[in-house]
Amino acid sequence: MKPRLQHVLGLPRRLLAQPPTLPGPLSRRAPELSRCRAFNTSVPRRVSPAEGRGGGNQRTAAATAKRVSGPASPRRAVAAAGLAGLVSALALLHLSSTSPTSFDSPASAVASAFSAAAAAHSDPDPGPVFTKSPSGPSSTAADNRDPDLPRFRISEVRKHGADSDNPWVIHEDKVYDITDWVPAHPGGQVILRAAGGSIDPYWNIFSIHKNQYVYDILAQYLIGYIDQADLIDGLPAQDEIEDPFADDPQRDPSLITKTAKPRNAETPGEALSSQFLTPNELFYVRNHMWVPTIDEPAADKYVLTVELVDGTTKQYTLQDLKSRFPSHTITAVLQCSGNRRKHMTQGSGRSTNGLQWTAGAISNATWEGVLLSDVLADAGFEVSEALSGESEAKHVHFAGLEAYAASIPIKKAVDPQGDVLLAYSMNGQPLPRDHGYPLRSIVPGHVAARSVKWLNQITLSDEESTSQWQRKDYKCFGPNETKVDWDAAPAIQELPVQSAITEVKTGGWTKAARNDAQGQADETAQKVTLGGYAYSGGGRSIIRVDVSIDSGKSWSQAYLLPDCIGKDGSPSPCQGHGAWSWKRWRFDTAVPLGTFQEPEKVGSSEQVGSGEVESPPAATRGNKKCTTVMVKATDDTYNTQPESHAATWNLRGNLATAWHRIQVCVDCSSAPAPSSASDQGAPKNKNDG
Repeated sequence: MKPRLQHVLGLPRRLLAQPPTLPGPLSRRAPELSRCRAFNTSVPRRVSPAEGRGGGNQRTAAATAKRVSGPASPRRAVAAAGLAGLVSALALLHLSSTSPTSFDSPASAVASAFSAAAAAHSDPDPGPVFTKSPSGPSSTAADNRDPDLPRFRISEVRKHGADSDNPWVIHEDKVYDITDWVPAHPGGQVILRAAGGSIDPYWNIFSIHKNQYVYDILAQYLIGYIDQADLIDGLPAQDEIEDPFADDPQRDPSLITKTAKPRNAETPGEALSSQFLTPNELFYVRNHMWVPTIDEPAADKYVLTVELVDGTTKQYTLQDLKSRFPSHTITAVLQCSGNRRKHMTQGSGRSTNGLQWTAGAISNATWEGVLLSDVLADAGFEVSEALSGESEAKHVHFAGLEAYAASIPIKKAVDPQGDVLLAYSMNGQPLPRDHGYPLRSIVPGHVAARSVKWLNQITLSDEESTSQWQRKDYKCFGPNETKVDWDAAPAIQELPVQSAITEVKTGGWTKAARNDAQGQADETAQKVTLGGYAYSGGGRSIIRVDVSIDSGKSWSQAYLLPDCIGKDGSPSPCQGHGAWSWKRWRFDTAVPLGTFQEPEKVGSSEQVGSGEVESPPAATRGNKKCTTVMVKATDDTYNTQPESHAATWNLRGNLATAWHRIQVCVDCSSAPAPSSASDQGAPKNKNDG
């Protein structure tokens, strides 16, 4: 049986398969549509967790039926026929833009699909009951807009927010009643974020909405215009338009911001190297949309809904989870699939679609929560059947308050050694808002896209989530494939082996012993200390990190820090059944003067100081010479990293795991002259007098 709750671009198959003429008025479908709500989004007010999923924005079926009736119109039939085409086109639009925000904010596709779905299932004539424009000092002489439609002051629109019976939105200078939009499709509630104000700032963020097809759909809900008195140059004043990100949390200024709205930011290199557990405030941030706001005093009443394959549901408050189930703690890395995407772009010489992360879209933390399998069992799911492969459920869907959704295979969800958590604590503290407060899933060993934040819905299904983020985003294709069939590739789950250099220190010139054909001699060399991380998915441990200081001509092994060994009798900080955390490594060496050469061209490898690791003071002055240092890791199944990004390039820039290369540059003009064996004189025979 298909899950009743589908998410985001995961439109229910029955909607995608609708015939051109829909069966009967919406009023007869209202009860079903009410059941089909996938989630409630956060809205521009402080949400009480006691109100359940998303803050009580659900409208009753009776209210919907009262407002909407009558057979499907020809315009609705056309919209229904075009729905499947729009959904298919979303992925292509998503890939055709050159904007990093549009590529790595797949939520940009959400409302477009919602718009089509709404058009296919709602009456195009909302039947506005407002026939008089509000009074005001507007100049009617300058108003050349349709005189048959009323004018509304912005103060009147604000009365029709997310909690009103008739939510309105503004687009440019027009007012739309979206009452029929919301119940017509489960994802439609995302639009409530803009209710009572302008939808334009959301469409500016997610620019995929800016196409004529979406404008035509929205036009069906037009009820009037903004009064001239509230317009400046034909549009509402900027101070009248809500910023969707106004309530986002403050962030540490040390984070390396890639996009501000929504916030996406890397952990700085020094934090990646200096501490085994990444401090909460420096943990990398990956947001697709705004950060939901939850009342902290009432957080224990926050509701999680679990739906089984047969459609039965059970709800748990956060306090239920904490009090009724044993707590578990694991230490686990979260890594974005786009980590090191910039390295792939530079190393392959080909552009990639998405945020250009360097090596900081990864962090490590301890997570406390309850086992997903325990909660599923309590909700009535037969875990034993899933373990034996006999269950009808094959996937577990996660959905968050802000509309994000993804899924994992059922075998991972119920694996007694899989350690999948419903987490409420991070590094011994409540989850920060940026990281899912008050509840999130943690799927260790898998791509972080499956660890859904602000979790409020779990659904069991016989198929994977049909959301945009599951079906048409986090996947890889061949380096020759630029026009892809998204259904032909599986979604990324477990991660491959990865490593990176996050710290480079030079320690000045020294004399290092060298053996050559003429005997032993001292040569001038630069002291260099390298550090970084290595990680492999699926619970596989790192067994070796190889380092080259001469562009791959020779290799040595780095020292793996014993972070998982408890100190002074304390337990190991690495908790869980798998090697879910990273390995930090160090490598101390002396690079011979002759190894330093002219700098490579930009793009072939990073130069120290290009934004990932701090530049040594001498690297930018005098007689600058460089050497390329490389790192690669091997896990306990002897998987290792590919040599080049060109071989693994894919249009989305996912899983950029090739050898990490950095140019280490020094001022060679200050190097002492080298010495040779002949300079030191031949050693004397002790028998010679």
